[in-house]
Amino acid sequence: MRNILTVLLGAAAVSAFAQAQPRESLDPKVTEVWDLKPKKITANPVFAEAPSDAIVLFNGKDLSEWTTLDGAAAAWEVKDGAFTVAKGKGDIKTKKTFGDFQLHIEWRSPAVVEGEGQGRGNSGIFLQERYELQVLDSYESVTYSNGQAGSIYKQSIPLVNATRKPGEWQAYDVVYTAPRFSDNGRVIAPAYITVLHNGVVIQNHTQINGPTEYKGLPVYVSHGKASLKLQDHGNPVSFRNIWVREL
Repeated sequence: MRNILTVLLGAAAVSAFAQAQPRESLDPKVTEVWDLKPKKITANPVFAEAPSDAIVLFNGKDLSEWTTLDGAAAAWEVKDGAFTVAKGKGDIKTKKTFGDFQLHIEWRSPAVVEGEGQGRGNSGIFLQERYELQVLDSYESVTYSNGQAGSIYKQSIPLVNATRKPGEWQAYDVVYTAPRFSDNGRVIAPAYITVLHNGVVIQNHTQINGPTEYKGLPVYVSHGKASLKLQDHGNPVSFRNIWVREL
């Protein structure tokens, strides 16, 4: 809660400025939080088999459940029961759309460490194509805390840093409640998210304040069900064992 309040207070301090400026002209550093560092802990991975009522989004063989953002066939590499970001091929998203759900997804940053900060094993899991749960090699690398692995990007710092070593498989288990909007587009209730990273709670019924923005503050725009999106950030991050239960 302290982390969330700190981020919100920091955001409030720049709110008047941000609202008066075009988003493109803003400095992205304004919304970075560096002074709060989650405690580093050691966690065991949780590799979960899909329950009988789950929608399996990756069968270990092909990307038949995924497309590019413009609807073409997803072109990321599938090998050894996993698939890996293909640099320059763009983001991919599920063909199915979702509202409230439980998600299990396993990911692995590259074993060969290259780059620092946001350039190190970077990808993202966008819930309803808008709200990013950060994927990043945060085992030893330094970056702003609300941009490290397990953060709700630029919004909420994880309670602890449960990241495993580069090249080791990790798991996110997510319970997500979609935002509700009135007929005229006003927010009735914001989105909420709970995240377990390798079996450890790192986001505990955290309020999401709006779509993920690199610059400036988030502002909700009314929407319905939408896809799960994975980000091509130019790093060869791998994924496997992805399933969803609609709630």
